[in-house]
Amino acid sequence: MRRLVAETRLHAADLVLPLFVKEGLTEPAPLASMPGQVQHTEDSLVEAVRAARDAGLGGVMLFGIPAAKDANGSQGDAADGILQRALRASRTVLDEVPAGTATPVLMADTCLDEFTDHGHCGVLTSTGAVDNDATLTRYASMAVAQAKAGADVISPSGMMDGQVATIRDALDDAGFADTSILAYSAKYASAYYGPFREAVDSELTGDRKTYQMDFANAREGLREADLDLAEGADMVMVKPAGSYLDVLRAVADRSDVPVAAYQVSGEYAMIEAAGANGWIDRDRAVMESVTSIKRAGADVILTYWALELADWLR
Repeated sequence: MRRLVAETRLHAADLVLPLFVKEGLTEPAPLASMPGQVQHTEDSLVEAVRAARDAGLGGVMLFGIPAAKDANGSQGDAADGILQRALRASRTVLDEVPAGTATPVLMADTCLDEFTDHGHCGVLTSTGAVDNDATLTRYASMAVAQAKAGADVISPSGMMDGQVATIRDALDDAGFADTSILAYSAKYASAYYGPFREAVDSELTGDRKTYQMDFANAREGLREADLDLAEGADMVMVKPAGSYLDVLRAVADRSDVPVAAYQVSGEYAMIEAAGANGWIDRDRAVMESVTSIKRAGADVILTYWALELADWLR
């Protein structure tokens, strides 16, 4: 009876699996702060994408970690850079199935923080501030490189003003009019990103409060989403998910495009740690937390539990 009358239902196709691939690894490297997650080798990434395909997930989101970083994040748009290589390999895996078969959407993180030696999401001025307009030029180049490598969805996550419009123009000019944009629209300067910085070997010192949002502000998140919608975003995102369900609900109520939410590394780590210590029922907490994101209005949910959830939902 509970199943029959449930108001909210999860499906594997709602879920996107974030994956990290690191240049130069010979074996997957486990992440201490995210039990069960790894930095992939290029070979193990292919197997993870194949598993996501076979599980019926809605998508995979790739993050690349280069062997060498510099101030401009030059490996971010290099044709032979780690992220572009990973996208091409993933594209091959996803295209192995017969034509017309549903496969995960291939998404690429479009940001500089994994590629810069200072860890910020953009190019810096001589005073150490992020240069919004110079960063947009880099994002446009990254977007085109990712589309050429096979990405279905470009995902600007740096919270630069005008990033969606700039990327849309660049993709259209390069002949990628059908490549979609998932805008990280309401992205908060959150403590919950801590484990992610281990996952991408972040070089960041300080914080990103000059371009990510104040966690006290909800209306600002709606304004940011409205701006991205006006610039042509095909999807908008709220990040993190669990502590911002009010913002997620409000964005979903006003958006005329699909809404995504990212259950971030800190959310994952807290449940895993509490479950490992026997303080909560880990499996029930995972399902409850992800269902609450769906209930709040997310059409698409990025979660590190995507594969496990897909198995439970069969």
